[in-house]
Amino acid sequence: MTKENGEIYDLLDGMHGNADCELDFGTPFELLVAVVLSAQCTDKRVNAVTEKLFKIANTPEQFVAMPTEELEKHIFSCGFYRNKARAIKELSASIIETGGMPQTREELMKLRGVGRKTANVVYAVAYGGNAIAVDTHVFRVANRLGIADAKTPEQVEEQLMSAFDDKLWSHLHHLLIFHGRYVCHSRTPDCGACALRGKCKYYKQNTRSAL
Repeated sequence: MTKENGEIYDLLDGMHGNADCELDFGTPFELLVAVVLSAQCTDKRVNAVTEKLFKIANTPEQFVAMPTEELEKHIFSCGFYRNKARAIKELSASIIETGGMPQTREELMKLRGVGRKTANVVYAVAYGGNAIAVDTHVFRVANRLGIADAKTPEQVEEQLMSAFDDKLWSHLHHLLIFHGRYVCHSRTPDCGACALRGKCKYYKQNTRSAL
């Protein structure tokens, strides 16, 4: 890891040191379901839904047994409820078929309805593994800062893994998410509140002089 990237990490940590997963869950399986629901939906909304949902069903067997229409009603407010209900039903069936909840990224990705980003989140958060899940915030902030220069989430993930020590990956993932949520907004980044101005490619390209 270069000195520059180390300084960027330290600045992010200084701004968002308490960054962590904001989804509520009690088991790795509950986290998996919550992550599926979080696609293009706020964690706050997902938590409101799962607070009620997990009291009704919180195991693969219970979700498989639940009628699809009922599950869709429970998760309707998360958006894309038909696709999400199908994914939850499919991954639940896969877990039952394989004999239990997977604990590695590779095994998680073999579950029907589970992609790389979802697998990375569960592997890092539930099992303490080293992984970088690239969502829209991570993708945007990494490219803006210049610690990645890529056109796909997979490329951003590869570049971040190469640029930072593996023991930092999981926390870096949360730091970038928090920075994207609370400072480096999509439309109007709050550069005035950002400690990374002096190191940010986006800021240097879009302002005539430093603040």
